[in-house]
Amino acid sequence: MTNIIVAFPKIENGKNIKNILVKHGFCVSAVCTTGAQILQYADMLESGIIVCSSRLKDMIYSQIYEYLPSGFEMLVITSQNVWDTRSTEHIVFLSMPLKVHELVSTMEMILYSLSQRKKKKKPKQKERSEEEKKVIQRTKELLMARNHMTEEEAHHYIQKCSMDSGTGLTETAQMILSMIQG
Repeated sequence: MTNIIVAFPKIENGKNIKNILVKHGFCVSAVCTTGAQILQYADMLESGIIVCSSRLKDMIYSQIYEYLPSGFEMLVITSQNVWDTRSTEHIVFLSMPLKVHELVSTMEMILYSLSQRKKKKKPKQKERSEEEKKVIQRTKELLMARNHMTEEEAHHYIQKCSMDSGTGLTETAQMILSMIQG
């Protein structure tokens, strides 16, 4: 679930935006009135979306963005004449007066963008060494011979045991191997 921080100089405006978002299934972690509050929450949450006006009591949106942790996107709701014409990858603007369907669809777009970025950052599984592959293969062969399994069934069995025990595939194969040979 993505953390959302809503920030407007008038707390009533922030609460109204929060209510709209919550009504449409979003999880709002905090409602703030200052940039300092945003940064405080952002440091605790590490990633998410900031929904704010262009100017808060103590900072403008660009200053807030400058100090945000890298895992945050920003949605600035403001009049069109305040928009920064320079393109910033992680800041999206919505114009006033705000339309609910535009807010919701923009939030969905930002969430999609965040999830794509997270997928790209996930570390790829490391290649198994030849020794690890041999252990897994030897375990499959023993399961096939002893329990009359196909190779696919043996592999599935090792995978299931691995998931059930919370250990890696190679470690699970070694445990099964030692039990069979033991």
